[in-house]
Amino acid sequence: MGKTDEKHEGPLEIAVVGDLSEHESELCDKLLEVEPGGECILYFDSPGGSSYTAISLLTLIAIRHLNATGIVTGECSSAALWPLAACQRRLVTPNSVLLFHPMRWQSEEQVQRLEAAEWSRHFSELEENMDQLLADFLGLPLEKLVLWMKPGRYVSGQEFAAAGLAELIDLKALAARTFSGQA
Repeated sequence: MGKTDEKHEGPLEIAVVGDLSEHESELCDKLLEVEPGGECILYFDSPGGSSYTAISLLTLIAIRHLNATGIVTGECSSAALWPLAACQRRLVTPNSVLLFHPMRWQSEEQVQRLEAAEWSRHFSELEENMDQLLADFLGLPLEKLVLWMKPGRYVSGQEFAAAGLAELIDLKALAARTFSGQA
């Protein structure tokens, strides 16, 4: 995940890489290092993780009024979409990939029928609420989000930017600058 430097100037940079659930504690700690209302940059290359981790990260960014910039350097899929949606500014490359899909039911435990029925009820409600929350934070009509979510769709950075949800980074221009000595 991210690396902090006490002498670092400018916004705190946080790498959101890999499964969110495996790095939840570290990501929360990094976000809490940013002063309320402060700036940070989140670099995304994540396949997602737990829905609850997604909600937690989105909530931390929103409730602390962080001026977060989210940059999708590779993949930002599944649960990783929620913290990206909470960012005030979003940037993608044409090669960025965002996978939208319905929540996946996963249980590794044996449960009794009544508990399974309660989980099913909760799961349905959670999925509905999370879809609406994502649509609200992205500023995207729920109907458009549902088209991407069901049955599940890979959205390119180009398409995400064309929908008005992010700015497109011109990698060719960056390459030209880098190789012409203007880095």
